[in-house]
Amino acid sequence: MISINHAVKRYGKHEVVSNVSVVIKPGTLTTLIGANGAGKSTLLSLAGRLLDGEGEFLLEGKDIASFKGSELARQLAMLRQSNHLAVRLTVAELVGFGRFPYSRTRLNAQDKQIVEQALLSMDLVHLADKYLDELSGGERQRACIAMVIAQDTKYLLLDEPLNNLDMAHSVHIMKLLRSLVDDRGKTVILVLHDINFASCYSDSIIAMKDGRLIVHAPTERVITTESLQEIYGMHIPVSEYEGRRYCHYHF
Repeated sequence: MISINHAVKRYGKHEVVSNVSVVIKPGTLTTLIGANGAGKSTLLSLAGRLLDGEGEFLLEGKDIASFKGSELARQLAMLRQSNHLAVRLTVAELVGFGRFPYSRTRLNAQDKQIVEQALLSMDLVHLADKYLDELSGGERQRACIAMVIAQDTKYLLLDEPLNNLDMAHSVHIMKLLRSLVDDRGKTVILVLHDINFASCYSDSIIAMKDGRLIVHAPTERVITTESLQEIYGMHIPVSEYEGRRYCHYHF
């Protein structure tokens, strides 16, 4: 379980996260939604200890600040929104870094098998020996996701994992994340801009606006025309098909 109590993040006098408290249940997929500048990525980075802020951040009841780096890296993996790397690595080398908390730089047979599985899960086996600067933006994004998966932690925090991805790969990754929750008991928290992906794959949704928490509730309570009006300031009709709700915001 991840507990965030009275989270605040300021840049100068400007609060980008304002007194937000949420509890993420284990074994669930939770999505953060909201307009640009709502504070979603900042809240996720606070929870992942990538940023310092005010408030209490607990991982399974323990202050996240009290974890040693290597200990935390075995519990929690995070995909940043921007993954620009200055060093020249192959795809396989990058994904292998996901095993660093366990084997440092000396991968054993089990590590190599996990890396292979991660490459396979992201359809990257044929690109394993390619350098990252030879790839498209979508291929690099999939490589970064594979690295997070190879880290094999209980908690995965993903900031806009569908960036640069085409429709087929976006659906594949959402299905994979859903299976990590349902079949392997992982806890996944992600930031998404596509509210239809959030609607179809999430157990619960955290909606933010101007740094404030608007609602944290089961998906069906958030994906309503009334709630979306408050979150985005626009009228978004919602329909239902085969038990899933779809948001019609294209008109």
